[in-house]
Amino acid sequence: MPRIESLFVTRLYRAALNEHGRIEPAELENSCLVIANDDEAGQDWCEQNGYPGYTSYASLTDLPWRFPVFADLVAALDAHVAAFAEDLEFDLDGRDLKLEDIWINILPEGGMHASHIHPHSVISGTTYVAMPDGTSALKLEDPRSARMMAAPARARGGRREMQPFVYLTPQVGEVVLWESWLRHEVPMNMAEDDRISVSFNYAWQ
Repeated sequence: MPRIESLFVTRLYRAALNEHGRIEPAELENSCLVIANDDEAGQDWCEQNGYPGYTSYASLTDLPWRFPVFADLVAALDAHVAAFAEDLEFDLDGRDLKLEDIWINILPEGGMHASHIHPHSVISGTTYVAMPDGTSALKLEDPRSARMMAAPARARGGRREMQPFVYLTPQVGEVVLWESWLRHEVPMNMAEDDRISVSFNYAWQ
């Protein structure tokens, strides 16, 4: 009998944010909107770089200091990342995975975020603040795609773990974590309302 096993597995972590801590979703959403409205530097950067909607990525580096709800959020994320790192069986060699960046994303109707990775980080992720009906999913790409060369396409309806792309539709209050080398994108938001999320990177320090 043939023996077939899976090697080099890509892990994906999904959990309710409030499994660790207690973050009020309405407070987090209101804080994101207030920051976006007040952050003129961030608004200017988005306009100059053709970024649809708003991101604080290039303008604000101290969200946990500015708003207590973000400090509470980081405390919860620390616990989730620690759990994921344990599952990944990392040998941290006495060092820690620490928050490196955290930023707000607000995508209006028609907004999207092209395929990318997060270099120099170990674990990246997003927690979802507002996900209106019909909004875009998170699209994850098989990291081997560039090496498949002459391979035939995968059969439609095949096993999830064999597909070249996986689409997730996270719920408000959910946190999703992946290793930072995993290519991902946010397809176009087809909903009339804003899609709001908070993304972050953890580095080995």
